[in-house]
Amino acid sequence: MAVIEQSKNESWTAIRRGQRKRPLEWLVERGIYLVSLSAIVMVFLIFVFVGREALPVVLGTAQSAAVSDIIPVEQFDSTPPAKLRKYLELSEEQFKTMDRESKLELMNLKIEAAKEVSEDKDSRLNTIGWRSLLLPHQWTGYDKPEYIWQPVSMIHKYNVIPLLIGSLKATVVALLFSVPLALGAALYVSQLAGPKTKEWLKPSIEMLAGIPSVVLGFFALLVMASALQSIFGYESRLNAFVAGIALGLAVIPVVFSIAEDALTSVPRSYVQGALALGSTPWQATWKIVLPAAIPGVFAAVVLGFGRAIGETMVVLMASGNASIVSASLFDSTRTMTATIAAELAETVFGEHHYRMLFLLGAVLFAVTFLSNLLADQIIHRLKNRLEGRV
Repeated sequence: MAVIEQSKNESWTAIRRGQRKRPLEWLVERGIYLVSLSAIVMVFLIFVFVGREALPVVLGTAQSAAVSDIIPVEQFDSTPPAKLRKYLELSEEQFKTMDRESKLELMNLKIEAAKEVSEDKDSRLNTIGWRSLLLPHQWTGYDKPEYIWQPVSMIHKYNVIPLLIGSLKATVVALLFSVPLALGAALYVSQLAGPKTKEWLKPSIEMLAGIPSVVLGFFALLVMASALQSIFGYESRLNAFVAGIALGLAVIPVVFSIAEDALTSVPRSYVQGALALGSTPWQATWKIVLPAAIPGVFAAVVLGFGRAIGETMVVLMASGNASIVSASLFDSTRTMTATIAAELAETVFGEHHYRMLFLLGAVLFAVTFLSNLLADQIIHRLKNRLEGRV
């Protein structure tokens, strides 16, 4: 304890000494520290907010059955307020501000709605249970079990598999298109291009990052979709292939910039040694520089994945927005981000559709967090292996 107290006293003495000798610099340092800390806190608060809104679906306490146990209008006064609020699907604030006549009218509407769908075998199914979210279900009118995302009918259907597949299809196409181009450009600019060529080529590629995603979406919707359809001859004009190529244009500057920095940071003596031993510039680049920079290159690809799976406007405008399960890249598709953007404004605060969209947001958070965590582990292992620590 005495050692700890002595250490604290020395730290405070050092801080006070620095504060007296260079007060302006000390204030700037404290300001930068607080700004950095506030950024971390903001990210954490956003995560907590999204998780809180999605929690009822995660815990299985939310209910979306079209028909539930009916409370007759005559039992309005004898029903506990908490049970009545849950039955009417109102928030606490809405329940407090709504008058008695409006609540009675809402009860009558629920009774009428129940009469319309009570004969449907799916009317009492909780469509936001985990089984309905992940497994196929044979809905009324269908010949076999299907994965369906359709939150607009009397019986809302919330299977997330079509959205997961749509997001992965667009992301994979984007990476297959953008990573080879971005890495090739990074290798050329960092190792093979002359100073004059590098002077205009590098900022030109990085300038792609400044194009708004809505402009890329318009370009994909009006120009790219028609051009690619005339070349490949597929049926659906807007599909995962078009969305993926357009997403790739947004991913290229991200992968290029980080990969180029990693390749440039490889010591020049490596290349000079390889050239002195008779290698050509291409051999030195491919067999010496690229392996030495592989942790940074891998980090660039992972950040490109995060950029692709989190993009909204491009996929909203170019994917066709059809939530179907299909292995074909030339069928229309729908991603999780496009679904959130298109449907969130139409939901009622606190009801099951609103909760489901926040669950999709939480899934996106989890995917990007886990991919970054996995990439960090792989990068450290590759770095340790290259430095001979393993």
